[in-house]
Amino acid sequence: MPMKFRFRWMPFIAAIVAAAIGIALGHWQTRRATEKEAIEARLQQRAEAAPLALDGSLHSIEEAEFRRVRVQGQFLHDWNVYLDNRPHNGAPGFYVLTPMRIAGSDQHVLVARGWVKRDIADRTKLPEIPVPPGPVVIEGMARRAPGHVLQLGKAEPLRPGAIVQNADSAAVGEAAGLKMAPFVVEQVSETQDGLVRDWPRPSSGVDKHRGYAFQWYALAATALIFFVVTGFRRGTK
Repeated sequence: MPMKFRFRWMPFIAAIVAAAIGIALGHWQTRRATEKEAIEARLQQRAEAAPLALDGSLHSIEEAEFRRVRVQGQFLHDWNVYLDNRPHNGAPGFYVLTPMRIAGSDQHVLVARGWVKRDIADRTKLPEIPVPPGPVVIEGMARRAPGHVLQLGKAEPLRPGAIVQNADSAAVGEAAGLKMAPFVVEQVSETQDGLVRDWPRPSSGVDKHRGYAFQWYALAATALIFFVVTGFRRGTK
């Protein structure tokens, strides 16, 4: 008996919606992969430049982002901020953010000092972090922000010792009343404080985004193929 195609509106609409969603999400993941590749190119380019010395002069985020920086100053340890939901090797923990007053100026820079394990039994119990004695010199990489995670509910106001999901230099500067550089320094040098400084590379995840894009495009194709295949019916009815 001849094969005939039977058009039905509801399966057609469902297939079009599923394909549109798959294509849109595939494009989004492709764009994310392209952005990460551009970041990697900038990282390699700026890795060859000499470290940027922070001396209180104004540096824009465009000038400083992804560059190695060196700064001398004093940590404001009464203004530690703890970023929650930052696991490391499967262990729950915090990123520790601390403003540093740049030596010889009234300018500050927010330093992501490192990772510390969280108390599993009591989330609100803050870890004891040794204080480097006196002024210190640190090196690191300038970033727009110390990463971002999904914020569930209303964010708590920033204050000394706050445990929050997200924070950046502008928010900390406003809350503490400090003049802040418009970027964060991810510290890589040691200051004998016991913190882990194994920062994820900003460009990591290109292959993951490419893989997700392929899956979404495959979903779109599957939806359309399923509509066509199931539309065929044998016989004349």
